Amino acid sequence: MTMLPDSRIAREIAQYVRDTAGDLLFHHSARVYRWGALLGGQLGLAFDRELLYAAAMFHDIGITPHYHGSRLRFEVDGANAARDFLHGHGIAELDIERVWLAIALHTTPGIPEHMHPEIRLVQAGAGMDMVGRGMDAIPAAARDAVLAAHPRGHDFAHAVIDTFYAGLKHRPGTTFGTFNDDFLAFKDPTFRRGNLCTLLLAAHP
Repeated sequence: MTMLPDSRIAREIAQYVRDTAGDLLFHHSARVYRWGALLGGQLGLAFDRELLYAAAMFHDIGITPHYHGSRLRFEVDGANAARDFLHGHGIAELDIERVWLAIALHTTPGIPEHMHPEIRLVQAGAGMDMVGRGMDAIPAAARDAVLAAHPRGHDFAHAVIDTFYAGLKHRPGTTFGTFNDDFLAFKDPTFRRGNLCTLLLAAHP
């Protein structure tokens, strides 16, 4: 199984995320790192494990209660939080930008796979952990080891849906054009998705 980075900054990131996000998102984020690192190894990609770890661990921070009043996309809140944290630890600007992009784009399929490996692998790892996309690339023994180290816990799917709904219901406009509006539609029968065609026709009757 891919080991977690053991640097001082990695330990501080782990503590920050555990304190801020709680067990559900902490273990999810750690699995995202492990899936991404395992996939990167399988594909022979050259990536910085510490940057991948930072991006994976911060990728869902923006959905936590501290940001429930935000009007930004939760991905941007998480990217900004990682940027602030890494600035405080003297990380180079280009590396911070790579982490920022990995977090900001992790719910935007079709783009990350054409960018730096860290960006690609966070998006891939998140897809693996949430819906099993691409999981067949990971050997069964490695999958079992990751889940033993970071268990999903009871009723993972509904726990994730509830967590994301709580983080998005106050800023529904930020879900337009993403699959994040699925959480709102699933939980709130009164929610109406934005529709680009309707907006286009309204702007140009």
